[in-house]
Amino acid sequence: MKIHLSFKSRILLTFSLIIAFFTAGIIYFEQQQVRKERTESLERMLDNQALMIANYIRKNKIFPEMDTAKLRELLQYIQPELRLTLIDQRGVVLYDNLLEEGGMENHLMRPEVQESIAKGYGSDIRRSASNQLEYLYHARLADSLFVRVALPYDVELRSFIHSGNSFAYYILLFFIVSVLMMIYFSNRFSRSIRELRAFSQNVKNGTAIPPSFVFADDEVGEVSAAIVENYNLLEENRRRLAAEREKLLQHFQFSEEGIAIFSEERKEVYANSHFLQYLNLILESPTLITEKLFTDPSFREVVAFLDQNAESQNVFSQRMAKSGKIFNVRVIIFEDRSFELYISDITRGEKRRLLKQEMTNNIAHELRTPVTSIRGYLETILGLADEGVDARLRTFLDRAYTQTIRLSELIQDISMLTKIEEASDRFEMETVNIREILQEMENDLSEKLSEKGDRFIIEVSDDVVLYGSRTLLYSIFRNLTENAIAYAGEEIVIVVRSHNENEDAFFFEFYDNGPGLEEKHLVRIFERFYRVNEGRTRKTGGSGLGLSIVKNAVLFHKGSILARNRPEGGLSFLITFPKKRS
Repeated sequence: MKIHLSFKSRILLTFSLIIAFFTAGIIYFEQQQVRKERTESLERMLDNQALMIANYIRKNKIFPEMDTAKLRELLQYIQPELRLTLIDQRGVVLYDNLLEEGGMENHLMRPEVQESIAKGYGSDIRRSASNQLEYLYHARLADSLFVRVALPYDVELRSFIHSGNSFAYYILLFFIVSVLMMIYFSNRFSRSIRELRAFSQNVKNGTAIPPSFVFADDEVGEVSAAIVENYNLLEENRRRLAAEREKLLQHFQFSEEGIAIFSEERKEVYANSHFLQYLNLILESPTLITEKLFTDPSFREVVAFLDQNAESQNVFSQRMAKSGKIFNVRVIIFEDRSFELYISDITRGEKRRLLKQEMTNNIAHELRTPVTSIRGYLETILGLADEGVDARLRTFLDRAYTQTIRLSELIQDISMLTKIEEASDRFEMETVNIREILQEMENDLSEKLSEKGDRFIIEVSDDVVLYGSRTLLYSIFRNLTENAIAYAGEEIVIVVRSHNENEDAFFFEFYDNGPGLEEKHLVRIFERFYRVNEGRTRKTGGSGLGLSIVKNAVLFHKGSILARNRPEGGLSFLITFPKKRS
């Protein structure tokens, strides 16, 4: 039968055994040391007695005649239980005070004799073959004679050698105290463990945790309380996440877009009804399995994008025309390589866009011809009119001519905006040196700059190169410069500088030292036809589309632009252009 011990019992048993073995080891080691020291002390005493007897024999010339009477006289002054044995070099026993002479076997091979041959003295504890008593023997070699003395290894001698149990009592007391302390601390420790176990059982059974649930006031209790706190936070976050997930699923379900989420292995995680509906309009054969899109030729570019596995680009979009409808397919790859796939029906919006583009192009085209003709007629009339023409008539002709120029510029700007928004693929992409187009623009606007007494400063190095449309990049800086010339005042300084760059982008600042703008205008100056001051605009001219062209041209290059007033005075535009990735 298998016995299951509690956690407290296992801890108590394990550490008790460890302490017990440790205590026993200390006691054994101490006893061995005491025994060794006392045995050596007794051997030194016997060695002194053997040495004294050897000197006595030499002084009284007892050997080799063996005057036993003098030996017995000597032994009267030595402790009575001492046994004396004299042995010659051949191992023959010459004298033993406890046995009669003769009849004793050769002692040459006795351990104490052999040891004394090696180092002059030797000891051994064994039972005597002559009288069957256990002795502590000690022999010393004196000249050619072995003097051996012995004491009975009786209770008294044993107790002398093996005594010293006081230290063992202290060790046993230490063991008892250690066990009691271990019981105390194991009780405290196991209490926290029991409380943590009760908490885990509540979690496992789905039982609510009572508010009065408090852990022991110790380190384990603190750790347990922290675990409970983190669990409660995790549960709260889980509930919130479940609520947000439900909201998201409802949003997906009622969204007009087709939305599907796939794992890294391209297995469906979720797909709403619109996604399946649009998918069946795109695929060649209807299906209820969304994963089939990855084998359909219509989604070849989507699959190629997913196969690239490029970390630098995680968004891809594609337009498809199927079944009389136009769809926009967009893919977003997440950090864990799962991805989201959107399908939007943009048929109506695309038709409106095409209609708008066609209408704008037609209007611009239809206006361009009569405006050009009117401008030509006015130029001809003004050129033929002599100084005698009525002043009022000439004034009206000049105004009409000025308005035709503004109308021509407006048509040109509308065409540019339409082309950026609706036909961006018509712009040729190439590497453009920014300093070169700034110098070209400065030459083109040199007359306007001179009229106002303005200075144009370029702080862009020769190695700043962007990949984009040369026409649009030129248009960005020209419109900003013309805007500064027109509205910033006279004798101003206009600066273009590339103030920073990193591995991803170049950072430009375009600014002047004019009066700047009120803060309320800064967020709207990129809107079409937005005018800060109508009266002032009429005097300075302009179509009202220059900064809108700038904004759209920057966005065309995947950049960003914002306007702000400089603390030193003047208006500043901060522009960011991404670098082309190799």
